[in-house]
This record gives sequence, C-alpha cells and structure tokens, in this order.
Amino acid sequence: MKKQTALILSVFACLSFLISSCGKIETKEIENEKNPSFSMNSHDNVEFIPKSKPAGSEAKYKISLEMDEKGKFRVNSTSKIKNISTDHWKELVFYFIPNIFTKSNSPQLDTPSYVSIKSIKVDGEKVKFNLEKDTLKIKLGQELKPNHEVIVNVQYDFTLPKKGLRFTANEKNYFLAQWYPMIATYRDHKWNKEDYRMRGETYHTAFSDFEIQYKLSNNLTIISSSDDDTYPSGKSGILVGKDIKDFYIALLKDPNVVEKKIDNITIRVFGVDDRKDLHKDIMKLAIDALTYFQDTIGPYPHKQLDIILDELGMEYPGVVMANSIYRGTPVDEDSLKSMVIHEIAHQWFYGVISNDPFHDAWLDEGLANFASRLFYVQYQGEEVTVNEELYKDFTLPVNLSLDEYSLKEQSTYIYGKSQEMLWKVFQENKGEQQAENFLGEYYENYKFKEIDTNEFIRFLKNYLNLNNDSYFESWIKLEK
Repeated sequence: MKKQTALILSVFACLSFLISSCGKIETKEIENEKNPSFSMNSHDNVEFIPKSKPAGSEAKYKISLEMDEKGKFRVNSTSKIKNISTDHWKELVFYFIPNIFTKSNSPQLDTPSYVSIKSIKVDGEKVKFNLEKDTLKIKLGQELKPNHEVIVNVQYDFTLPKKGLRFTANEKNYFLAQWYPMIATYRDHKWNKEDYRMRGETYHTAFSDFEIQYKLSNNLTIISSSDDDTYPSGKSGILVGKDIKDFYIALLKDPNVVEKKIDNITIRVFGVDDRKDLHKDIMKLAIDALTYFQDTIGPYPHKQLDIILDELGMEYPGVVMANSIYRGTPVDEDSLKSMVIHEIAHQWFYGVISNDPFHDAWLDEGLANFASRLFYVQYQGEEVTVNEELYKDFTLPVNLSLDEYSLKEQSTYIYGKSQEMLWKVFQENKGEQQAENFLGEYYENYKFKEIDTNEFIRFLKNYLNLNNDSYFESWIKLEK
C-alpha cells in the first residue's frame, strides 16, 4: 500500500465483505445511568449526557453441545429471558439461523443443513412454536410482564451445510456461527427481528452471558468466543463468555498454530494452508494492531484474540476470521492483512460498542474502517488525503437500512463512503490526533452499550463543538 492508501483500504474492506458473502445467494433513548454526565474535552466545560438504546430483552444462556463422529450436533439450549421493556409479552422471538441452510430454504446448496427441533419448553412446560426461515416464535401460556423472566429450553439436532455462509463446513473444519436460538431485541413495542439476508448482518442481539458445555467425538481444535479454550483442545470442557453479543465456535482439523502473549492477552493465529511464514507475518501485524487500538481506543475486552485464516471473513467476540483462500485460490497477502486489521477493529466497534447491523451497519463497518485507516497512517507513516471523487456517484446516505441499498452498492456506502466522509470531518477539524482522541472518548462513554446514528452524530457534534448539521447533510440521514 503506497500512495493510494485511502483507496486501497476502502477497496480491501469491501473485498473482505464481498468475499465472505460471495456465491450465496422511533426508539426511546434512555440516559446512561452509569455515567450520567461528563466533560467531553479537556479544552472545554461542556456537560454532555450520553444516551444508549435499550435492548428490551435480556438473556443468559446455558447450552450443551455434543458432536458425533459423522458431524451431527445435538444441542440442549437453556436460556433465561428477562423482559426489560415496558410492554407485556405474549410471545418470544428468536433468531434460529441454522434453519436458513436447510433444503427447503436453501435449495441451491448441494449439501444443505439438517435441522430437527425435538422439543421447546417454557418454565418446564411444552409450548407451541412456529419456525419460518430464521424466525422462531414461541407462544407464552401467560403474558410475561416487565421485569419478569422465563426459562426457555430448546432441544434440537443439526448438521452443517457445505458452502453455507458463516454457518458452514468443509471436508474437515466446522464453523458454528449463530448456531443456537438467539433472543431478538425488543423496541418500539415490537420485536426487532428482520428477515435474513445473505449479505450484511441481519441479526442483532444484546450483550449476554454464556456457559457452553461441549463434548466432541473427533480430534478437533476448538476455538471460541471464550477465554477458556486451550490448544491443544480436549474432547470435552466448559466455555464461558461474559457480556458478549454472540458466542462463536470453530472446530479445525490439524491447523498450523502460531501463539504469542503480549501483556495479559494471548494472540493465536490458526492457519489452514501451508503458508507458515505468512501466518507469522499476520501475528506480527496483529500484535501491532492490537497494541495501537488499545492505546488509541481502549482496553481489548478479552484475554485471547484468535485469528482464523480460512475461506471466511467475519468478526465475532474474541475471534477474527479472514479469507486466506477464496474458491480454492490463496488470497494475496496485502488483501489478507487488510482484512485481519479490519476484523480486529471490530472487536471495539461491534464487540464493545454495539449497533443494529441491519439499520445502522455503517456504525460498526465504517468505524472499523476508520480505525483501521488511522492505524495504517501510523503503521505506514504516510499522510492520507480525502478522496471524495471516489463516491461522487453514490448519492444516498450511508445510514440507510440494508434493504434500502442494492446488493451491488451496499458495501460501497457502508464500508467506503462512510469512513471517507468521516475522515473528511476530522481533516477539517484538527486532523488525525483529534480523530484518535475522539475514538477514545467514544469508547469510554458507550462501551457495552448500543448506539444509533443520531446519537453518534450528537456525540460527534458536541465533541468537535459543531453548532449545525452542515458537515453531515450530504451523507447522513438525520432524524429530526
């Protein structure tokens, strides 16, 4: 990456998104009780009250996962669901994404998934349910009042599809993304559940606690969102995750492993190809990126950072996936490294500061790109200029919902235009150092909370002492 750093970063981020998706087919804001007010900058005395979006639902998961020698999984998922909205609930709505890849929902797959729900109980009593695509609706015998909770037990079996999206398997590796029933958020007096799409993230969950008890019949390396997994892996164990948005598991057969510890964080790179020198280079880059993001934004929220280099590109709590292979061909090193940096940045933007990825996708994708760009400014030692010409023909706002963009243009707005325009704001307001300081303040005041576009702009305007919306009118759709 030489003189065209800005263009290349944008293209690489879009490439990461496209590769991972290729071949697949009025909320009331509440005041932040933990931090009711603060002075935004050392150079002013502006009192700012940050606000976050309520999740509406709260969950704690306790799940057992067993895998047999043929790759069939048996799950017993018990979740404690609490109503933290102001409404009475007659039903619960879960994401159940394994069902998307069954023969009836994905007929294009040569090897679809198999899913069979054995039973669903609420507080020990069997209940009626409806499963359509990835939407699981469970009827409640009695209304669930605000601040009350129920225990939901779902027992089911599944196999992974081949050539699925994130929830998938190949000849020897298994990737379990969104593999359990995930309670949706609840707002505007309804369940916040959108239809599944093959591009972008259409699932949105709140921060939750997890306890996963697993048992494997094969000799596989287990990599997960927990800090408790070890290498080499045992065939059984318990994995715990606290305050994370979802729980990811990968099972790899004989990966190449590079492991190093910096401070109190263990970084592990798992490679499935034989480019061992590249795996070591990825480790060096990851150490530099993790150090920079911690110094600039705030503490990394886990004790482990796992980087899996395979055919997928995606972020999960504590886990980074990057495309080292695409359709059987090795991805070039610069593209792979750019993907890794982008996905590591997601550990802060998505992993710590939450947003709805269907309605406000730019807040994690654009901010991950923005932070990655700042890293490369320091890492490459080059000055980066704004290039608005790249997006002159893309006239829509960057914060529309996913279904308001064409599939062809979606990533250009969410990944590219958003970070370019945000970069322009800071270039006109004290530049890179101000941008880095901003990310630190942003983290401190919204960590482990959810934010939307209006709140982000409100925060940014206050931070930069901007009195009007002129900086944003050409690329942000603001609610009045």
